[in-house]
Amino acid sequence: MIYSADATPGCRDRNPGRPRTIRSIRVLVLRLAKENPSWGYRRIHGELLVLGVKVAASTVWQILTDAGIEPRPERVSSTWVQFLRSQAEVLLACDFFETITLTGARMYVLAVIEHAHRRIRILGATPHPTAAWVTQTARNLVMDLEDTGHRARFLIRDRDGKFPHLFDDILADADIQIVLSGIQMPRMNSIIERWIQTCRHELLDRTLLIWNQRHLLHVLREYEQFYNSHRPRQGIANARPLRPLPSPITSQDKITRLDIRRRPRLGGILNAYEHAA
Repeated sequence: MIYSADATPGCRDRNPGRPRTIRSIRVLVLRLAKENPSWGYRRIHGELLVLGVKVAASTVWQILTDAGIEPRPERVSSTWVQFLRSQAEVLLACDFFETITLTGARMYVLAVIEHAHRRIRILGATPHPTAAWVTQTARNLVMDLEDTGHRARFLIRDRDGKFPHLFDDILADADIQIVLSGIQMPRMNSIIERWIQTCRHELLDRTLLIWNQRHLLHVLREYEQFYNSHRPRQGIANARPLRPLPSPITSQDKITRLDIRRRPRLGGILNAYEHAA
């Protein structure tokens, strides 16, 4: 190996080139891209300047490219699933479902569910879902949300003709925007659709003797309380909408001496289990 006269033996000449952007800036660029899918590299570059971080727009482009992220604004399209996840805390969904009483009368039930916590609200049941009745359920829902301190911003519903314009207007006055699901696209309102299936499977299909509207409401209120206060929900890590999971039992003595009591509801159609006092 030959070295130049003024070179230090054992060392090679190196071309340092352009220094790598410091890690904190690269992390910030990727964070802005993740939290704002519609931002392109120039929009991110502008936000960095606002924050006092001075880098070239080409540097932002390179950081995104190296991370496998398309630098252009249209790199990610906002999907329905992304909307549901990002707005879960302020998102409600509602739908009608039908059941028949022992006398053959067809009853229409209107229910609302919170996406984030899966809390269900039975707004009512009626044989005649008139515009006045549906409108009153909207007023009741708004008052209930105010009483519980829930700040809803969106409500998903289908295009059922049983919803009058005044239903949407009352919710709009409460700053709740209506989001209509697509035509013949029940998956766009899948959370409430899944709950309706659960209600049928666990309750209505097993309750053979629904005498009348009053009896139906009693049964539904019992199930609403059971669902919100006791039944674990897989969609929220087996938690319960209104009651957090208890701390795990760590004592070996308590585990070996479990004394669990069954508390039947609605004649044993529903069972709640709890520790004996």
